Amino acid sequence: MIFYFGHTATFFINKLILAKVIDTRINKDFESMFAVGVDEMTWDDMDSNHYKWADVNEVRDYRSKVKELILNLIDTLDLVLPISKDSAMWIILMGIEHEKIHIETSLVLHRQMPIEYINQSDEFKICDIFTNGIKNEMVSIPSADITLGKDENHNLYGWDNEYGKDEIFVDEFETSKYLVSNEEFIEFVNDNGYTKLEYWDEEGQEFLKNTKATHPSFWIKDNNTFRYRAINKIINMPLSWPVDVNALEAKAFLKYKSKKDNTNYSLPTEAQYKAIYKYASIKEPYEVNENLKLYSSVPINTHSFNGIYDVIGNAWQWCETPIYPFNGFEVHSVYDDFSVPTFDNKHALINGSSWASTGNLIDSYSRYAFRRHFYQNASFRYIINNKKEENNMTNNDNIYETDDLVSQYCQFQYGQTYFGVENFSIAVNNVANKYIKNTNKALDIGCATGRLSFELAKTFDKVDGIDFSARFIQVGTALINNDTVKYKGMLEGELYEEKSIHIKELGYEDIKNKVEFYQGDACNLKEHFNGYDLIIGTNLIDRLYEPKLFLNDIKNRLNNDGILILTSPYTWLEEYTKKENWLGGYKDENKNNISTLDGLKEVLQNDFELINTQDVPFVIKETSRKYQHTISQLSVWKKKN
Repeated sequence: MIFYFGHTATFFINKLILAKVIDTRINKDFESMFAVGVDEMTWDDMDSNHYKWADVNEVRDYRSKVKELILNLIDTLDLVLPISKDSAMWIILMGIEHEKIHIETSLVLHRQMPIEYINQSDEFKICDIFTNGIKNEMVSIPSADITLGKDENHNLYGWDNEYGKDEIFVDEFETSKYLVSNEEFIEFVNDNGYTKLEYWDEEGQEFLKNTKATHPSFWIKDNNTFRYRAINKIINMPLSWPVDVNALEAKAFLKYKSKKDNTNYSLPTEAQYKAIYKYASIKEPYEVNENLKLYSSVPINTHSFNGIYDVIGNAWQWCETPIYPFNGFEVHSVYDDFSVPTFDNKHALINGSSWASTGNLIDSYSRYAFRRHFYQNASFRYIINNKKEENNMTNNDNIYETDDLVSQYCQFQYGQTYFGVENFSIAVNNVANKYIKNTNKALDIGCATGRLSFELAKTFDKVDGIDFSARFIQVGTALINNDTVKYKGMLEGELYEEKSIHIKELGYEDIKNKVEFYQGDACNLKEHFNGYDLIIGTNLIDRLYEPKLFLNDIKNRLNNDGILILTSPYTWLEEYTKKENWLGGYKDENKNNISTLDGLKEVLQNDFELINTQDVPFVIKETSRKYQHTISQLSVWKKKN
């Protein structure tokens, strides 16, 4: 809970710094500790020993300072309408919408905490209607041409995964009139559905094994009956409210119901949900249970839309479709880890909003996805699944199919060599091996897709690879977990060839478990990244927003006699680094040329001895006939005792 209390405030600061709207931190420790949300990604640091959580009052004081800054920016930043994605105001909107997401996700966490830790509040007005005996039935939805995605010029804020377009024809199908209620679900529970593994897929069985669940999370067994956990109270079971379950429980129930009714039920796909929405003819203004009007669900027969209930509001609805990028998807550079890490076939979409949803969460174009075992304020409805629609959904493990930049880095780090120039990661590792004395632990900072990290693991007992971009470190983690990553090699125009990386062919199979990848900011690393015998920053220094911060801190991460290796072509650009923060590439007040190596010496000379410099070339293939040939200067620094 303390993480999310701090996270929503630090998000504003970190994104505003990245967008170069501000250049000063309020609390660098908080802005590192609370930086990255926890979705159980492979690279998320879940080790509680790495954190010394702050006091609640300290975080509250920090939040007040952030609020003061944000309010001042809203008053003083240039406001040009319409607000575009490259506008400073877009970053403010991003922070506001991000906080609204975590209002809801934090409410879910509150519902999972022991009730004795929750303060009672009269402001949490829970529905007091408990009608029972609502029998579900099927409603026919006509066939429809569905267009998913919204235009770049849409008038409301959107996350990057909402933009683009998929056009899908949906055949006629039948859907349940209501969301599944606690009353409808309880038959599955009473029939020992949680112990009958034939209803649970492999992921569901793993969920049961890990949780020992025998009923939904917000149900509380009380002698021979169930009670219900609302946000701040335990109440009698509201049988007519939608059941709160995760996607695995929903799918298990539908296998049970399919067998019982001899009918093939499933969750709706994203396109089928949109067909339901279209049939419902939803027009504002409408009465619906969302936007925190109540702090609970209401009976499933309360809000009708053309004869179908709770098409929007009351509870989110799990979707059969794993989230995927629409045609034309482009990642937003300031928040590149919002959507792309979820394009892994492990995150299921939820549709329709809940009683706790507000802001973008209640926009009909919104697309949110969670791991299937996660709990949200989510229920489900079902369809009779006679025929699935044809669509353009990418349903495979190639999560980089739409990401040209990641594909280019895969090609650079793992692809073939060109014009006789040695692979850059291998070349840098060969140089490093000449200077290292101890081989306990190494840090590859700015690791990109991870090739150098694996090379270092041939020598070191443990290697941490850190990159700011979750899109990049996904490649390394996918190689560790899946052994293979596919990507596209560009040919010309829109033409490309499918390529793949295999950890066995690279010779890393026996050393891969020595490598761990993390998302992190080189200018504000978490405290526990220390004790290294070698730190390598490849082609990093001229891409940092404040390189001196990185250099002044890095000595604290190295052991005595540790080695620091920096490589860079020194292509300073204000797009990445404000000119006043450049280490070189300019003239001083006496009109003398200041090189980056001069700047490095000035910053590092008190703590490091420069023991070698040399040039290391590399070639990046852009298309079949276009290549970048670059010379990076490599400098080797030994930490002074």
